[in-house]
Amino acid sequence: MFNNLFRKKSVQNILAEAAKGESDGHGGDASLTRTLTVRDLTAFGIAAIIGAGIFSTIGKAASDGGPGVIFLFIFTAIACSFAAFAYAEFASLVPVSGSAYTYSYVAFGELTAWIIGWALIMEYAIGNITVAISWSDYFTGLLSSINIPSLGITGIHVPDWMCTDYLTISKGYKDAVALMNSGKSFTNLDPALQMAYKAWNDAPQLLGLHLIADIPALVIIILITWLVYRGMKESRNASNAMVVIKLAIILLVISVGIFYVDTNKWNPFAPNGVSGILKGVSAVFFAYIGFDAISTTAEECKDPQRDLPRGMMWAIIICTILYVVIALVLTGMVSYKELAVGDPLAFVFQKLNLKWLSGIIGISAIVAMASVLLVFQMGQPRIWMSMSRDGLLPKQFSKIHPKFKTPSFATIITGFVVAIPSLFMNLTIVTDLCSIGTLFAFTLVCAGVLRLSILPNAPKGKFKTPYINSKYIIPFLAVFFIVTSFVYNKENTMSFLKNEPKMYDATTFVTSLNQSELITVKQLAAEHKNRGEDMEHYLTNLDSSEYKAFIDAAQIDPTKKYESGWSLFKHKIPLWIFFLISLVTLYYCIKYSLSLIPVLGFLSCLYMMSELGVSNWIGFTIWLLIGLMIYFSYGYANSKLAKKVSEDLG
Repeated sequence: MFNNLFRKKSVQNILAEAAKGESDGHGGDASLTRTLTVRDLTAFGIAAIIGAGIFSTIGKAASDGGPGVIFLFIFTAIACSFAAFAYAEFASLVPVSGSAYTYSYVAFGELTAWIIGWALIMEYAIGNITVAISWSDYFTGLLSSINIPSLGITGIHVPDWMCTDYLTISKGYKDAVALMNSGKSFTNLDPALQMAYKAWNDAPQLLGLHLIADIPALVIIILITWLVYRGMKESRNASNAMVVIKLAIILLVISVGIFYVDTNKWNPFAPNGVSGILKGVSAVFFAYIGFDAISTTAEECKDPQRDLPRGMMWAIIICTILYVVIALVLTGMVSYKELAVGDPLAFVFQKLNLKWLSGIIGISAIVAMASVLLVFQMGQPRIWMSMSRDGLLPKQFSKIHPKFKTPSFATIITGFVVAIPSLFMNLTIVTDLCSIGTLFAFTLVCAGVLRLSILPNAPKGKFKTPYINSKYIIPFLAVFFIVTSFVYNKENTMSFLKNEPKMYDATTFVTSLNQSELITVKQLAAEHKNRGEDMEHYLTNLDSSEYKAFIDAAQIDPTKKYESGWSLFKHKIPLWIFFLISLVTLYYCIKYSLSLIPVLGFLSCLYMMSELGVSNWIGFTIWLLIGLMIYFSYGYANSKLAKKVSEDLG
């Protein structure tokens, strides 16, 4: 049985199956239509990458890392570029729609392929739930900001029970009731709790159930799913149009904003050091998620072996330049401390009284997020189609529409998978889970290229990653890292190795305080000239040295100020895993003279996985275990490779 778990597909069989296609049940042509060029693929990449990252998460990342956050964008882009080389090499070898799933089937076998396919569901489908909810927030916010006095319009307000998820309203209502029962007045409640309380009471009821749902999120998912269902040509045209609009807006923002840049605001460039810059790794990487979706369109490219590698590289290069320039402009216009907001681009122009541009940015954000939804809704069905062709999912998932030439059933199911949770759930916390799922796929694709490179008679594609011998470079980099850690960062290195107590961040610290402790901290803040700011906001905006001095001075239980022991060590487990795998990789580099670029891609993506924290690893592991249960209950027995073995034995 163990050998059967890692049964592999040959490149020849995959290409033959893709050329033949699956029967559509009506005797018709089940193949996809080849219409995409390099320009289209690049546009899809930009559509997927320039989304919530540049309009939302860039603000939080900049507030943590300061202007130095550009190094994180550059590092992430380089890591993605290394992975893109591996994707490009596989795409030229196996130009079919399965992306990392199919590549892993060739390199590692069926079980690994299933795990990757299941992880990609987390990237595409679950990630789109978050994007849909964010789109709804931007859309309703834009409607409420419409102001046309001549027509008597001072904002179009969608009722909160129609544009907020059920879980947020339900929890907020219960918290508001509890606080009011304890003697707190409604007017003194947090605005979010006031909104939840009012929305719960305003919502219509059916058989005692409060009808609360995020309707705008549902509407945009239905529209995007319909567009993807209709055909690749329609999706391509819509994507290209949206990319042109948002690139025009971004260039306008840069052109206007550059005249308001004060270079003095770039000092200090990295106020919180390397740790502050790396704190935004999840948000920044989430901005790059999606370039791999280009590879899911391989069967719809005119020349996939030539165009897929070019499309991936151009998309990453263009988007990285835009991210770096925007980050420099934002941190030059206002202090990085002020950028921890949900809509940083609109915020800075409102602050400078350029409200007309702020409104344009709001419209562009809606277009940008819709384009991300489009690419992800397009990618997921094609993964399922490939898994169905291999027998790991029911045959319906590989059904091709006879007229539109799209995986029709899989597209509709993807729509349901995204639409239903987005109606009722607040899943903004899945950003990290989406990132770890994607990084896992990137890591295995790079490892797959390395594995094929050491196998005798391994198949070769038209595109080959430039070979640079890692035999001496990786050991040199390892020694350089160790020396640098102990010479220039000795204090932090020793603290990590000794598991010395670590100060909690501002949010964790403030939320752990009881009422009397909070009063004590507020009194200390008043002595530090805090002018009535919310404590969490006040402490978050302190420099690292100022924050440390404040926490040390607070007369509070030390266990609420510092994390120590197992509670601290468990967060370091992913990084220790990275170190151990790095040692094994070092051994293989020396033994097999592996190619440098996929090695760097493997290690870079693995390192970013380790930065996401143990809680995300636990969540990802649970997700994979659920996937394995499905595989062993259906996929293992119905796999076409399993049936082929049975036929051979019979």
